[in-house]
Amino acid sequence: MLSFVQILIGGLLQGCVFGLLAVGFSLIYRVAAAVNLAQGAFCIIGALITSTCEQNLGLPVAVSCLLGVMGTGLLATVLGQTVFVPGLGRLPTSAMFILTVGILTLLQGGALVVWGSQAYTLISFSGERPIAVLGLRIPPQGLWMIGVAAFIAGALAFLLMRTRVGRAFRACAENPMAANLMGIGVRRMQLLSFVLAAVIGATGGIVIGPTTSFQFDTGGMYTIFGFISAVIGGIGSPLGAIVGGLCLGIATQLAAAYVSSLFANALALALLLAVLLWRPSGLFSSGAARREDVREETRIHRAVVRLGLRRGGIMAAIGAVLILGVIPWTLGSSGLMSSIIITGILFIAVLGLDLLMGFAGQVNLGQAGFMAIGGYTASILVVRYHLPPLLGTLAGIGLSLVCALLLAAGALRLRGLYLAIATLAFGLLVDSLSVGLDGLTGGPSGLVGIPSFSVAGFVFDTPLKNYYLVAGILCVVLAALTAGIRGGFGRALLAVRADPLAAAALGIPVRRYKIAAFCISAALGSLAGSLYGFYFHFLSPEMVGAPVSLQMLAMLLIGGEGTLVGPLCGVAVLTLLPTLFQPLALYKTAGSGLLLILFSLYLPSGIYGTLVAWLTRDRSPRSPLVAIERSAQ
Repeated sequence: MLSFVQILIGGLLQGCVFGLLAVGFSLIYRVAAAVNLAQGAFCIIGALITSTCEQNLGLPVAVSCLLGVMGTGLLATVLGQTVFVPGLGRLPTSAMFILTVGILTLLQGGALVVWGSQAYTLISFSGERPIAVLGLRIPPQGLWMIGVAAFIAGALAFLLMRTRVGRAFRACAENPMAANLMGIGVRRMQLLSFVLAAVIGATGGIVIGPTTSFQFDTGGMYTIFGFISAVIGGIGSPLGAIVGGLCLGIATQLAAAYVSSLFANALALALLLAVLLWRPSGLFSSGAARREDVREETRIHRAVVRLGLRRGGIMAAIGAVLILGVIPWTLGSSGLMSSIIITGILFIAVLGLDLLMGFAGQVNLGQAGFMAIGGYTASILVVRYHLPPLLGTLAGIGLSLVCALLLAAGALRLRGLYLAIATLAFGLLVDSLSVGLDGLTGGPSGLVGIPSFSVAGFVFDTPLKNYYLVAGILCVVLAALTAGIRGGFGRALLAVRADPLAAAALGIPVRRYKIAAFCISAALGSLAGSLYGFYFHFLSPEMVGAPVSLQMLAMLLIGGEGTLVGPLCGVAVLTLLPTLFQPLALYKTAGSGLLLILFSLYLPSGIYGTLVAWLTRDRSPRSPLVAIERSAQ
């Protein structure tokens, strides 16, 4: 019994950590109806600044903590004024996800440049010796975590319910247009909520710092657990965020103690999916959420490009195939050839994402989950059961389709933010299982000894052969998708994207088309995952983990959503540029984040969409290049 209570205390302390991370998510969503995936990075920035003041400058702990909070607040003010608030005025939900991922990546890259990749730990506020109470051992820093969490929850409740700022926050959440007419500076309130959330995050990171080590990229993990806690409790409720964090902390501690620490994260994600399907708005949904009947829907226009099959289109396709055929013979670097092959494999997965998001309008933050299912299934069947690689690949696609159908059955009835959360949870769940099932997948170390892909005795065991394999698959996939998009299937998807209710009124089976797009996207992701394993002869969780989903989403945005061929530009930019500029590898992460921010704000149609729109601006509608439709997301 004593050990059980000790586990509960550990869960309570961990829950306070999660709750502190979640409060910032809830505050921003309550005011701005946006999810800030950069919240975890502010925790790390605050802790790193505090560590510098403590260890390098020799300042007292209290002064160091104050400077850490103030420095983070100043940085958040700059980013909020120049990036976050302008994005709220022009970007839809899916693009805001990417914008905040860009902020997260930029902050992590900046932390890597300034503080390096080594791990840091803060000085404990009250010493290291545990406090013994009735046979239970409580770390002194745990009392600080509980106290700070309680203080922040109380102060935030007082701010929201008893002050003019709180009333302005609630007005912005209920009806921003009416709040603006009443003289409330909505943009100012949005900026204030962003800065306040960053300050709360920095405070949480500083309090957590003495209990664990952290480094430049730990913010991604903090973001995930804070986000899960906020959704479980109710994304717009600060009180629900604390309660959701406590529930998550206790659940993960019990799972780690009585099941396995490897499956603790999987249990947390299964809990998240259960809450989403049972009560999407969370256990303690806020009554002050923004009303849908008066909500301002942000719309941006993207170029949805239909490739023509007239003479110009056919000649362009033939020219592209010829270029693909001669590319290997013009390269002198085997490293560059490898990067091109990786670009092609990722392009296959991003094509599936483009079909689902660019044409069907469904947000998917878990595409890498299908890459993991396909890659591990094919690799395990080939390595352990000696099946031919082709059969292993087909089995991986089949299992991915089953998972896609099960996920779509529940998730596709959700909309917007909640659909994005469900797909993100799915990707994280697959990632967690790939680590936990070490008997099958090799665990964190990965699965080794995967042979090269082969068909009828022909083995693709050289870079040149792999290049032509990937190029051939891409040509077939592109031709099939182009034909589908030009036909009734594509027109139905565009109708569903533009207005599902109107599409249903016209007799289009909306749910059936959404599921079809979801399954095709999953199959392409699975195929890419299998090719990954066969090419590298190795597959690990980090190669097909949740961060890869966000990376592919960024590739789609940079290349051009709803264009089919455009994502190739985004994949090439984020894959080939690091290879070409190896001396600048230290700045790769920060550069990627800056690219995401710039493209989100100023080139929302991506490289290809913007280029085509510019080339056809003053041309005749009969131009053989492309026909462009304007579609509102």
